[in-house]
Amino acid sequence: MTLWFDGPLAAFDTETTGVDVEHDRIVSAAVVVQDAAGGRVRTTRWLVNPGIPVPAEATAVHGLTEDHLQRNGRWPSPVVEEIARTLASQCAVGRPLVVMNAPFDLTLLDRELRRHRASSLARYLDGAPLCVLDPRVLDRHLDRYRKGRRTLTDLCALYEVELAGAHDAAADALAAMEVVRAVGRRFAARLERLSPGELHTLQAAWHAAQARGLQAWFTRNGAPETVDPSWPLRPELPAAAA
Repeated sequence: MTLWFDGPLAAFDTETTGVDVEHDRIVSAAVVVQDAAGGRVRTTRWLVNPGIPVPAEATAVHGLTEDHLQRNGRWPSPVVEEIARTLASQCAVGRPLVVMNAPFDLTLLDRELRRHRASSLARYLDGAPLCVLDPRVLDRHLDRYRKGRRTLTDLCALYEVELAGAHDAAADALAAMEVVRAVGRRFAARLERLSPGELHTLQAAWHAAQARGLQAWFTRNGAPETVDPSWPLRPELPAAAA
């Protein structure tokens, strides 16, 4: 029997104008699909002209300049619909979706859909269950006492996954998928009897516990940061707070 971490997976990643899911925009995105570990990878890429200035600090991360995006990117409205339909098609066939730091990428996509399509990610899913595997949540729970950062680059180094071209959406999506497969193999004794759907439910609880722990640390140290416990998608803010 093929275990879930060696079976079919899809992965999603974005590059953006910044880190504010309520106001920043997608500038590139990718979905990669693999039917089995080690199999051929099918990749769909999007390049977006966000219609707003691209800060220099964002360009320094992903290398996409405002001029390049204006010349080569597509308008956001059709792109975000295509992304949502692509993700919905994967969910409809029951393929688990790997998203590193899912509350960022999925929430940002949801907000772009609301902004440009007067819709939401849930509407595109149309009842298909969202089954997400988040390598950061999985690693934090399964190896909780390990010191050090847990960025995608760090996880790739730890799990010996090649990351060719960090901060390229397709490269990051593929690397996140391979990290999830590696996490599954390393912790097979604890994970192999769980289905991806069961893991999705567990990760919501694990992320909430992780968020509470981080919030307590911030509070003890007098830091003003607020940690959102929602996973894999943050709820829409009330209009007055948006």
